[in-house]
Amino acid sequence: MNSLAVIRANDNSKLRTALHDLVKYGHISYSSVPRKLEPGFADNILVNIMKAPLKSWSTAAAIVPLMDSASSAINRLRRIHPPAHVIIVSPMHEIYYQLIGCIEMLPEAFPRKYPLSKKISTVEQ
Repeated sequence: MNSLAVIRANDNSKLRTALHDLVKYGHISYSSVPRKLEPGFADNILVNIMKAPLKSWSTAAAIVPLMDSASSAINRLRRIHPPAHVIIVSPMHEIYYQLIGCIEMLPEAFPRKYPLSKKISTVEQ
């Protein structure tokens, strides 16, 4: 895990679309599943990183660990226009290590109805 993406949106559908756009159009790889984040906490992360007050508050948020480096993720993010705010948090930010410590305790953003199972192949003799 090289960096984290914090996504802030107005609703869950925009959040889901932004997560999808990062993979499909930005070619950004996740190292784990997206985790649900409290919108207020995501807003505080943005204020902490940007050092500026917010114009509007979010109502849905998620965090996802990335396999890409922060600089690579930022460059790829500039080419696409997801319907939500995406903040790339790198190890150079103070809050990065706090987020790493709590990310595993957060619930999945969009839990699956059925768990993924590996197909077991049988060998016929």
